[in-house]
Amino acid sequence: MQRGAEQAGTGERRACAPAGVRARVRALLVGFGLAGVLAGCAAEQTGAVLAPAAVTVPAEAPRTTGRQRPADSDHLKLVASFGGEYRSPATLQLLGEVTDRLVRASDRPDQTYAVTLLDSSVVNAFALPSGRLYVTRGLLALASDTSEIAAVLAHEIAHVTLAHATARTELELRSQLVSRVVADVLNDPTTGAQLQNQSRFALARFSREQELEADGVGVRTLARAGYDPYGAGRFLTSLNRTLALKTGTGAPGEPDMLATHPGTAERIALVTRAARRSGAPGIGVDDRARYLAAIDGLAYGDNPGEGAVRGRRFIHPSLGIAFEVPDGFAIENTRNAVLGTTPEGSRRLLFDQVDAESGQGLDAVLKATWNDAIEPGSVELREVGPYPAATALSRGKDWTFRLAALRVGDATYRMIMAAKGATDPDPAFRRWIASLAAVSPSETQALRPLRLQVVQASSQSAEDLARRMAVPDRALDRFLVLNGLERGAALRPGQSYKIVTE
Repeated sequence: MQRGAEQAGTGERRACAPAGVRARVRALLVGFGLAGVLAGCAAEQTGAVLAPAAVTVPAEAPRTTGRQRPADSDHLKLVASFGGEYRSPATLQLLGEVTDRLVRASDRPDQTYAVTLLDSSVVNAFALPSGRLYVTRGLLALASDTSEIAAVLAHEIAHVTLAHATARTELELRSQLVSRVVADVLNDPTTGAQLQNQSRFALARFSREQELEADGVGVRTLARAGYDPYGAGRFLTSLNRTLALKTGTGAPGEPDMLATHPGTAERIALVTRAARRSGAPGIGVDDRARYLAAIDGLAYGDNPGEGAVRGRRFIHPSLGIAFEVPDGFAIENTRNAVLGTTPEGSRRLLFDQVDAESGQGLDAVLKATWNDAIEPGSVELREVGPYPAATALSRGKDWTFRLAALRVGDATYRMIMAAKGATDPDPAFRRWIASLAAVSPSETQALRPLRLQVVQASSQSAEDLARRMAVPDRALDRFLVLNGLERGAALRPGQSYKIVTE
């Protein structure tokens, strides 16, 4: 969660339309899982996303293949929106060498690429038409060997060589032009609106077809470069499992019909078929040992400067605040908000910072930033610890909400808890808001980023290494996903595995 909802690296405060904020917050609370729209203002991100965004870069320049490109404003803004570049020379060197090898095996060996490692815990990779490739450290943490990260890069290189971004832009412009001509020139706004709506489906279908095409081309490039072509399927399987782990349901949610990517299960089937056409399992190299050596010590999870989750406690040193969620909640720190849910999804919570006009009362803040009706007589002005606050109750069709706006210094925060059905979450809600407090200097000094550590197994038991994982919950599940292992799998004594440590 970033301070003041500012855009990273720019210092520019984003203006939020209250109605839009209210609608997004309620939708997020009711549909929390892997929603891409966060409470407050959601920043637009460009590029072809491989998955639900470091080549660690030496201070002087990003690693490039061929001629170096000058930095441009779009690149700088994009990097800033993902937390900046992550510095790790060993990781950067590996990514650069893998990219070089893939480019030589691609359909456009003359194309120039620059790869940037992003300081973000989300699992993401994307490409720009210029040949800029972006990979997050969160994605690197999920991959288990060099062939898997090569599969990601080959997919993104395929987007560039196939000119997908250019083709999509042309289709968008044609669709917009047709809709505008019908609505404005032919004076038929109803048909123009219908055409515009149809174009959204056409673009979604077009993007989905591009993703599948890039998957197929990427696997062929992977095999020609001498990497294990089955690495693509392994990585997508790990991605599927980490999404399921993130939702807390044990199974990934159904993709939105307008999502720009096909369902991961469909992609796994496609890349597995493409790998079989390249040969039987065992062909190509996975170069696992070198990959693990390159990411050993990589930062894992949140950047503590932008808030960190430690068990049930959220700590934000820059904002100077912390709170603890009730038992049963697992929480996640996102760019714009802290989100929480219980395993069965019947209770959810949200914490974020909102803009308040000078002199605006906290009761007015609640009403201005909430889309549903607030129960008459439920608004209460009170003190929560040392902080002035306003609390209220809101009942929707399927959910009951408890809301609070609190003022800490010059900042205003919201704390929202939802319970499915008519159950009032008030007791847990009051315990939660009462836990909001200033962060002590000693706690700030003790807060360290989590890191990946590569260790050797001393037994066949996955539980032995899972007990060393510094994660808030489901340590065994997280260890298995992190290492591409199925439940019940036996470890190989002496082989290296990833764990998360402080």
